[in-house]
Amino acid sequence: MSIELMLVGINLNFIFFSVYLDDVMGQLFALYVLTVAAAESAIGLAIFTVYYKDRNSILIEGLVRGRG
Repeated sequence: MSIELMLVGINLNFIFFSVYLDDVMGQLFALYVLTVAAAESAIGLAIFTVYYKDRNSILIEGLVRGRG
């Protein structure tokens, strides 16, 4: 979660400096970073959904080797 907060802060810097310098590239790069972060979240949600569908639980205790 802290990495996501740092990315949002960096994106804000890109957007502010892009507006200040009258350059669109910072805004486009910020949009690209947000798109990649959204795809990363979607992949994580898909992994949890498949795990829940397979185990009928989201407890990760069964992932430890030697148990279950």
